[in-house]
Amino acid sequence: MARGLLAGLLLALVLGVCGAYFFVISGRMPANADGKPFPLEIWAAHRSLNATLAREAPAGPNPVPLSDENLLAGLKTYEKDCMVCHGSAAGTASDIAIGLYQQAPQLAKDGVEDDPDGKIYWKVEHGIRLTGMPSFGKALGETRIWQVTLFLKHMDSLTPLVQKVWKEAKQ
Repeated sequence: MARGLLAGLLLALVLGVCGAYFFVISGRMPANADGKPFPLEIWAAHRSLNATLAREAPAGPNPVPLSDENLLAGLKTYEKDCMVCHGSAAGTASDIAIGLYQQAPQLAKDGVEDDPDGKIYWKVEHGIRLTGMPSFGKALGETRIWQVTLFLKHMDSLTPLVQKVWKEAKQ
């Protein structure tokens, strides 16, 4: 009896793996950027990202002091490297952002001000697999990543000078 149950489970497992394999190689799994993701794909991506952030994101506050100088440096980096996908102060998405899969959050509207500094930093440094979010760790370096983190964290409470420059920033 137990032997038959074990054989049945093994057969079901083999058939499931073979079915998944043929599903992928036959082109039935969408590869297009404008296709809807499967619920399992969404679940796996979110669970993996959340678990990785919990394990790897730096703890504690941003080591870069809150100042107009650091906010402006973060804004300059955001304007050059992030705005094309994450939008301007007006909340307008570029053509690139509209075509991205997965949709990049428009940070003037869907900000990350409530996220811990370490999680923002980690996402900028490492990027997010299977999305359009690249890793900026090698390109920007630690200080610039902390400066853009500072800007993102305070995007809803900028000083008048930084707010003025932010509103004038161009995509």
